[in-house]
Amino acid sequence: MQQLPWLEPGDALPDPACAWGEHDPVPGLLAAGGALDVDTLVHAYSHCVFPWFSEDQPILWWSPDPRMVLQVAEFKLHRSLRKTLARFTQTAGCEVRIDHDFAAVITACSQSPRTGQSGTWIVPDMVEAYMALHRAGHAHSVETWIDGKLAGGLYCVGLGRAVFGESMFTRRPDASKIALAALVCLCRRFQVKMIDCQQNTSHLASLGAHEMSRSRFVAHVARAREQEGPRWYFEPVYWAELLSTRPSQST
Repeated sequence: MQQLPWLEPGDALPDPACAWGEHDPVPGLLAAGGALDVDTLVHAYSHCVFPWFSEDQPILWWSPDPRMVLQVAEFKLHRSLRKTLARFTQTAGCEVRIDHDFAAVITACSQSPRTGQSGTWIVPDMVEAYMALHRAGHAHSVETWIDGKLAGGLYCVGLGRAVFGESMFTRRPDASKIALAALVCLCRRFQVKMIDCQQNTSHLASLGAHEMSRSRFVAHVARAREQEGPRWYFEPVYWAELLSTRPSQST
């Protein structure tokens, strides 16, 4: 078993290929320690590494293999969600906003209960770090607004055309799914091919996400991060990227 590297602030992250494998205690774990400053986070995401830790732990850095990704061309728009989107887009007071209130979105995500979890990985240090990343133009929120109130949303990291999904929350039925669908539309509009989902869940799989080898994902990000990224603003016309396509056979 290889020893887990301990990082001091300013130390470079190890190559993601050095992350613990399936026969190690915690597959995907790459290193511990370091710092959550903007430069470190940008470097980490540029090399397919992300932080994930609980309040009683040091900073932990991860690069799982395989990686869960959503190819935006393969997003499954089930009939039920298609009906929800059609109703949402035709109802006054319903809109999608991007980066209107990032702080409210990440705070809501940090407070949302998770199945099988007693706490949250979006600890105060993480909130502060991603707020700084947002101010630097690298983290974004996609927000579902209904009658002037934030109903749900998600936040993500964007480096060029490399987009990394982080977390979502909902206060109204399907509000987080609406935000994800809006992000898919934005990505399709600006030729962003995939959204990183980090780890496999049945919910993500039901929406069309699948696993990809880390080596393929690293190669994709290396190309995508150098390409011109999307305009982080949502226009209602972008819904045509989904709603003009044939509905899924699933319900």
